[in-house]
Amino acid sequence: MTATTIAIGTTAAVISLFCWYLFLRGVVTMFRTIRLGQKVPSTRFWPFFPRLWTMIKEFIAHTRMVKFRSVGWAHWLVMIGFLGGALLWFEAYGQSIDPKFHWPFFGDTFAWHLWDELLGIGTVVGILVLIAIRQLNHPRVPERLSRFSGSRFGAAYFVEAVVLLEGLGMILVKSSKIATYGHSNTASDFFTEQVAKILPASPTLVSIFAVIKLMSGMVWLAVVGLNTDWGVAWHRFSAFFNIYFKREADGGVALGAAKPMMSNGKVLDMETADPDVDAFGAGKIEDFSWKAWLDFTTCTECGRCQSQCPAWNTGKPLSPKLLIMSLRDHGNAKAPYLLAGGRKDMGGDEVGLVDADGNVLEDKLNAIPEAARAEAARKLVGESKGKIGGGAGIEETDGEFDPEELGAVIDTETLWSCTTCGACVEQCPVDIEHVDHILDMRRYQVLIESDFPTELAGMFKNLENKGNPWGQNASARTAWIDEMDIEIPVFGKDVESFEGFEYLFWVGCAGAYEDRAKKTTKAVAELLDMAAVNFLVLGEGETCTGDSARRAGNEFLFQMLAQQNIEMLGEVFSTAPEQRKKIVVTCAHCFNALGNEYPQLGAKYEVVHHTQLLNRLVREKRLVPVAPIGGESVTYHDPCYLGRHNKVYDAPRELMGASGATLTEMPRHGERSMCCGAGGARMWMEEQIGKRINVDRVDEALDTLGDTSGEQVKKVATGCPFCRVMLTDGVTARTSGTESEGKVEVVDVAQMLLESVKRGEPAEVKLGGRYLGPRPTAPEPEPEPEPEPEPVKAPAAAAATTTEAAPKPKVGLGMKGGKKPGAAAKTAAPAAESAPAETAEKKPAAKGFGMKGGIKRPGAASKPAESAAPASAAAESSAAVKAEATTAEAKPAETTAAKPAKAKGFGMAAGKKRPGAKSAPNAAAADAGVTAPAESKVDEAATAPEAAPTADTAGS
Repeated sequence: MTATTIAIGTTAAVISLFCWYLFLRGVVTMFRTIRLGQKVPSTRFWPFFPRLWTMIKEFIAHTRMVKFRSVGWAHWLVMIGFLGGALLWFEAYGQSIDPKFHWPFFGDTFAWHLWDELLGIGTVVGILVLIAIRQLNHPRVPERLSRFSGSRFGAAYFVEAVVLLEGLGMILVKSSKIATYGHSNTASDFFTEQVAKILPASPTLVSIFAVIKLMSGMVWLAVVGLNTDWGVAWHRFSAFFNIYFKREADGGVALGAAKPMMSNGKVLDMETADPDVDAFGAGKIEDFSWKAWLDFTTCTECGRCQSQCPAWNTGKPLSPKLLIMSLRDHGNAKAPYLLAGGRKDMGGDEVGLVDADGNVLEDKLNAIPEAARAEAARKLVGESKGKIGGGAGIEETDGEFDPEELGAVIDTETLWSCTTCGACVEQCPVDIEHVDHILDMRRYQVLIESDFPTELAGMFKNLENKGNPWGQNASARTAWIDEMDIEIPVFGKDVESFEGFEYLFWVGCAGAYEDRAKKTTKAVAELLDMAAVNFLVLGEGETCTGDSARRAGNEFLFQMLAQQNIEMLGEVFSTAPEQRKKIVVTCAHCFNALGNEYPQLGAKYEVVHHTQLLNRLVREKRLVPVAPIGGESVTYHDPCYLGRHNKVYDAPRELMGASGATLTEMPRHGERSMCCGAGGARMWMEEQIGKRINVDRVDEALDTLGDTSGEQVKKVATGCPFCRVMLTDGVTARTSGTESEGKVEVVDVAQMLLESVKRGEPAEVKLGGRYLGPRPTAPEPEPEPEPEPEPVKAPAAAAATTTEAAPKPKVGLGMKGGKKPGAAAKTAAPAAESAPAETAEKKPAAKGFGMKGGIKRPGAASKPAESAAPASAAAESSAAVKAEATTAEAKPAETTAAKPAKAKGFGMAAGKKRPGAKSAPNAAAADAGVTAPAESKVDEAATAPEAAPTADTAGS
């Protein structure tokens, strides 16, 4: 220890104290600023241990960071160097005065020397890699391809320089001590021992290196203490709290269910909420919760969210990173005004700094910095005067600030560009909840300002008046059933109880009204029927789940629709045990709303996506797909609300594999899948800025599929009707008028499975809940009784023989044409023998579905309300089976009754009902124009509806 080293150490200590003061002052300022936000529910604090474990796991294992692999390990080295090097940093205090200083007890041990060695090397290597990554991704040209576009490079460079100096300080202090005093160990000092060979032996040099190491850290503390908006520095402290207080206590990201609309920590009930007292969303920065303020503070400006955002990547003004930065900068700039007690009402008048009579306290208002007062006057959402994402960006001009010139914090186009796909939330390494904050701002704009895109007005009106965004009548919800060749029970029309059923099939608005989505609906219904799954539908009792309304900010409309559906579902499931409230859906948005958001309103159901249920049925061999020869070329688009929001990635892929498809993944798939552009109510809004998101996604799909001009039709598969509509439009836009036109098809995974199952289907397969997989075409010694075919009306010549062989009792589910247990029994009537074939009126053969616009097929199964059919209906129905009756003339009646006729018309396998065929033996039995002989009447007991299903199928 010399006079020089003492002087150096003393000076360093004094400077350090001042730097610590500035840093602690910054901590206090930040804490007070974050507390300006509204309260959060107590669920953000508890349960303690699961939340603590999540924080520790994300911190030590870097579970969020490693999503970008090249960055993950480098950042981990820097993080460990910063935290683990704290003791080494404090050790530099002593070394600046006494070069020989080390911590007592452990400072001269092998473990401590090795720890020092590894930390120094790791910190330098890690920060150099991160510096290189930032430069390689620098937003020089083109700007939008860089995830660092818009980030503050000055703050980033400062932090990087300090970290590098810290790492070098660890190495150089240790190396200079070895050079001066020796005492090295090759095992623990393998690198510094080599560096020491080029350094002189000098105690003063040891102190100088120690001071450099110490002062670099102290300057860092002082600078960040003076810049509380430097998230790239402050996240080292705030990230731990941000992770602990994340929305989901189980450690999941803030996706799936949208955050309920809250005010002061309490969920708002729209029937009792008061806009004069409660915060309807976020119309001012102080309307956000303190957790949101913590989010803004914690943003590291890394740009991962920006790099994944479909809006940003297609030229829209939205960048999740810039939006969070804008809110952070605005909050910090407005904080002095809010901390002084300032507050404005919805009209913009001062109501905080006023006396008892409401007069503004000008002296207190003038004591607030003018920049803070100007910031307080800015709108949160509006025209941002050309700034991307808004932003604070206040610059003083002639000593005055003009709020009008500053513009709004968040641009209107920025707010409404979001598709709520969740890519930003999924990728954020510090668990920022971008989507929740965007929805809160939308809620205020819709419910208070009534300021939203004009296209949404029509959607809101249709949802409110018609119960669906298309504005279609409820009576058309069951039109797709009339296009099916199986009978599907409708609750309240065909059945009055859920008893005997396993699933409620939630069709959804798209599945009921949109032509392309209806193909998915019908495919799923047919597959469930083949697998003997007992299901029913709500029909006209079904209403939109309200997903689009909620994502558009109309929380009131969402709750209205949700309560209506909950009431209906309560009626349906009133006869089902708690564990039997099962719903299967085809729409990813309905899947999310019913499964994740309705529980917020007190309704809990077991909701499965159709890909999940069908995958289980394939595994259980209840559906047996057969792969095509040569396979099909297909790529799969992950729906955001099925994938990222609900983590369903494997089921649809397994189904495609089972169907024999050759899947080629797009570059952006799984949790990094690109959005189709329909989420966040964007389905109902036009894209007027930049490239269309669906076209961008289709370009990626076409590139993945390769040459699409060949003979083979290639497919883009998905599992959501919204995605299907958007992708189909994109494919049409890209292939129209080219060689690829008609060579690329967008399909649902269920359609691929249905095609594959039918591929292995033999000629004699019966629908109606009896199909358990392909059966051998050659007759075998009855492993189980075959289902009874429908009665065939024979000519008068064979009438006597026919009546002698009464129909055998039916087996299996004992249903006709897909009728499920619990269906209302139709009135049994004696079946009248048809008139002689030669006198029957001949009808032309049906083509296609033999109908127009969903009109019911002639002769289709009548519902209970239609039991009294017109006399002519029986005559037409009798004529429709003339071909079968004629074929039967040359054979004994017993044989005719035992073997179904060969399929005609659609070319469907025998047993599927043809257009014009009667679905029940008692349908339209009273034919006024045909007199049936008494002896030819069929016994009522043989044609009555069957009993409950057998044990092996009842629990399907």
